[in-house]
Amino acid sequence: MSWRKSFKLNNKIIPMSKNIIFAGIIASILFTTVLSNTNSFAQPIESQTEITPINNSMAIEKTTLQMYISKNNKLPWGFVEGKISNPAIDYPVIIQIFDNDEIINGNSVGAVHFAQTPVNEDGSYEYRFRVLDSDQGQTTKIFDGSYTVKIFKVVYLHPNLDVV
Repeated sequence: MSWRKSFKLNNKIIPMSKNIIFAGIIASILFTTVLSNTNSFAQPIESQTEITPINNSMAIEKTTLQMYISKNNKLPWGFVEGKISNPAIDYPVIIQIFDNDEIINGNSVGAVHFAQTPVNEDGSYEYRFRVLDSDQGQTTKIFDGSYTVKIFKVVYLHPNLDVV
């Protein structure tokens, strides 16, 4: 191979090599970012659950968790959802939302919103509530900041036993 052919071939290979190396670097950065940042899309929810028996077969399951709504929120709706593994038939889920910044005397948090929602046949439930309200072009923030959410569910204590 002559010197001129070798030079022309090298001039074609070098830009291709640079593109391949650049693409490889970008791919490795993206791959590393995705693997090292698994919680970048949602914060893990820490909750506390207590079970209080009502009778020999049923109990009230109370789950307490924290909810934070950003000051920059642009979405009009929020929701509380879940699935009960052993729901008692015909008992709704009761949801209480308390403002952590507006404390009422004798209570550790301020009352904001109370609701109940039905439980579906598969044990799932969902409750939607307004976070922003818009009236004649004026937007009002209904929820903003840190809240404590308490969810009350009636459950069977022994779901494997038939209840008469």
